[in-house]
Amino acid sequence: MEVDVTGTLVWFYKICPREVWLMARNILPDQKDDNIDYGRFLHETTYQRNEKEVLFGNVKFDVIFKTENKLVIGETKKTSKYEEASRYQLAFYLQVLKKAGIYAEGQLLYPEEKKRVDVILTKQLEEELEQIKQKIVQIVEEERAPQPKKTSFCRKCGYREYCFS
Repeated sequence: MEVDVTGTLVWFYKICPREVWLMARNILPDQKDDNIDYGRFLHETTYQRNEKEVLFGNVKFDVIFKTENKLVIGETKKTSKYEEASRYQLAFYLQVLKKAGIYAEGQLLYPEEKKRVDVILTKQLEEELEQIKQKIVQIVEEERAPQPKKTSFCRKCGYREYCFS
């Protein structure tokens, strides 16, 4: 199976490797899940004055802020509970841009919490991303999904029926 690593897979990897395997096979989470619905609503109704849903290669940026001297890519999230995963997802987007010769900064946006977190692509973060991408490829190439492991994220996961039904 050819693996096209995306920012979403990076995000899922930091939460649950099983989700990576499922998503890579186009097995979608429960689309009627309240958390997924609310996330969509939040994405559609926030930052309306900015350029949104910008497609660049195989990635899609939630929002772009342009200032006089820099480009900022924004990633809108419902909660900062997944901040580490979100930081790696946004760093992945910044890395894609950097490889294309475009230098940008990132900002995690938590409108419900009225919080913004800056993300800068450092050499260390790039090295970690390379390791994560290799691990994602390994997971996706496996014949079977990794065994489910119960974590604090499972309770609100759109995939919970695949793991614990």
